[in-house]
Amino acid sequence: MRILKLNSRNEKKLMAARLAHDASAERIASRIVRDVRKRGDEALFSWTLKLDHCALRQEGVWICENELDAARSQVKPEFLNALRHAIWNVRRVAERQMPRDWSVQVERGVRIRQMVRPIESIGCYVPGGRFALVSTLVMTVVPAQVAGVGKIIVVCPKPSPELLVAARALGLGKVARIGGAQAIAAMAYGTHLIPRVEKICGPGNRFVTAAKQLINADCAIDLPAGPTEAVVLADRGNARWIAADLIAQAEHAPDAGSFLVTTSKALALRAAREVELQLRRLPFENPARVSMTRKGAILVAKSIEAACEFVNRFAPEHLSLPSSPASLLRRIRSSGTIFAGPWGAQTFGDYVSGSNHVLPTGGWAKRRGGLSAADFVKCISVQEISRGGCLRLAKSAETLADAEGLTGHRNAVKVRR
Repeated sequence: MRILKLNSRNEKKLMAARLAHDASAERIASRIVRDVRKRGDEALFSWTLKLDHCALRQEGVWICENELDAARSQVKPEFLNALRHAIWNVRRVAERQMPRDWSVQVERGVRIRQMVRPIESIGCYVPGGRFALVSTLVMTVVPAQVAGVGKIIVVCPKPSPELLVAARALGLGKVARIGGAQAIAAMAYGTHLIPRVEKICGPGNRFVTAAKQLINADCAIDLPAGPTEAVVLADRGNARWIAADLIAQAEHAPDAGSFLVTTSKALALRAAREVELQLRRLPFENPARVSMTRKGAILVAKSIEAACEFVNRFAPEHLSLPSSPASLLRRIRSSGTIFAGPWGAQTFGDYVSGSNHVLPTGGWAKRRGGLSAADFVKCISVQEISRGGCLRLAKSAETLADAEGLTGHRNAVKVRR
């Protein structure tokens, strides 16, 4: 694993590589989205055959209740226990995240209320890849259910028995066997078989990400989900544990980015050795071997202040603070999620701690946090103004309307006086 000085030159290279524009994925996704929007299911089937080598038929798109129930015999009892544990914890956190109705009298005769209402329909995209990500199903469906979403559509290109069992445990009646940019387009615009939804959530590959950004003008999305990122910020700590966290996130994909930021050259050397030792024990096909070699790095900073400022500029998806978490926490302004203390393996956040693992990547943590129940509701303001309130507001409203040259606005108040 590379050991680099944390200076402006190396930081610039890291940022440039991370924000590289994926023009080829956009071109391909654009073709797919246009085609599905135009030809519907015919295009959906055609692209699925071409890209996923799966010949779909109309009757084979949806995996329904009987198949979902049958999948239970194919999973281990310990999987069911772990699934229940994860669902329980994610639901508890989601319930605390929910925005609430409130009411305030801003002045006599003027009351503003907030009503919280769920989005009516959402689509949850679950990546297939080497394995169907059961955890993504939990992380997207549970907060939507807590928010009260009435219609939840789940799609996955290669659903495993575990995924089907999880869908049933969450009370879902069916799962669509589709994926890629074509699945995003189908949910965004609707086809004969796939209903249109109001919002799409869940991570995916570069083509899925490109498709989500393309349809965002017509269908809301959760957030752009680029390659997974992990940063460990530490001046001391257990090098074996640090290396394990970096490798854990790196195995998501060959383009994942894992970084140790430290002021200690000794820790940098120990962590680099541990990474090499642990990579040797992984199966040859594990993506972490590629991602740690190509994109991973250990960055040695001149001071803890410089290290923290780099982290805030980088705004990582995952950040671990294994040493002195309280003092470092006060310095951090941007991160998707933070693991404070040495015992917080990043894996816990991916599965069972209760915090959502759909997180901002590519610097988006500067602008927003991870997926939550709040992403599945609309906060509607209600304005109740009495005759007395009207008279109290009138002069100020008319003056401001005059300042903007909007005589119709002024008149709408004046006729009520």
